[in-house]
Amino acid sequence: MSAFDRNDSTSARRFRLDRANAKLMGVCGGIGEFAEIDPTLVRIGFVATTLLGFGAPVVLYLAIGLLAD
Repeated sequence: MSAFDRNDSTSARRFRLDRANAKLMGVCGGIGEFAEIDPTLVRIGFVATTLLGFGAPVVLYLAIGLLAD
């Protein structure tokens, strides 16, 4: 069964900032909650991507933090 076959109301999920487990704005916590993975892994991935991507993920982080919720 694919995700498109489900018709119940519990399958609809929305991205939300996780302000309860936030370090800065709650973006990594929200991504972790949405993807059902540990937010620490998201934070580690974000730092690694920032160091390897010359800071471009910082702009993405700020955009998500300001536009979400």
